[in-house]
Amino acid sequence: MCFFFSFVPATFWLVVGYFVLFSSTKTEGGVQVLGRVVAIWIFIIAAFIPMIGLYVTIADLCPVEAIMEKLQTQSTG
Repeated sequence: MCFFFSFVPATFWLVVGYFVLFSSTKTEGGVQVLGRVVAIWIFIIAAFIPMIGLYVTIADLCPVEAIMEKLQTQSTG
């Protein structure tokens, strides 16, 4: 479940990365290079977020699933 929830912040960072990349195309010189470098780093961050979510889900460390299981056991008895 954490894997699917990780798409929300990853999407946010992708949008921010594209905005930075688009903004850097409107500039010249060192600012353009800096904007591209920052955009690449933002894309790397956005790529790692679902990877971390997948690891947390596979390793059974997802706190959302633990809360759901706790609520289920409380409601059944």
